[in-house]
Amino acid sequence: MKAIMISFDQAHYDGVIAALDRTNVRGFTMMQDTQGRGSKTGDPHYGSHAWPSMCSTIFTIVEDEQEEPLMKRLKALDEDTEMLGLRAFSWTIDKCI
Repeated sequence: MKAIMISFDQAHYDGVIAALDRTNVRGFTMMQDTQGRGSKTGDPHYGSHAWPSMCSTIFTIVEDEQEEPLMKRLKALDEDTEMLGLRAFSWTIDKCI
């Protein structure tokens, strides 16, 4: 199994949910109003007067075969609107109860 963390500009919400749906990923945990700053480009997301946009973060655990299709969809979504910001990270899960 794989854990995937997706951090994204809130404008990407519908696209991220669609990517989860299209890859048959049902379960996830979402945290709204997360803050961050991209490591390469893009504006900070602080929810302040100067930097008003905000992020959301989704955590999901998927079967190994779901990881690659989901990551490809997320990459395509990010590439469509790079300045908004979307990052996804995955790692192996040893146990899940």
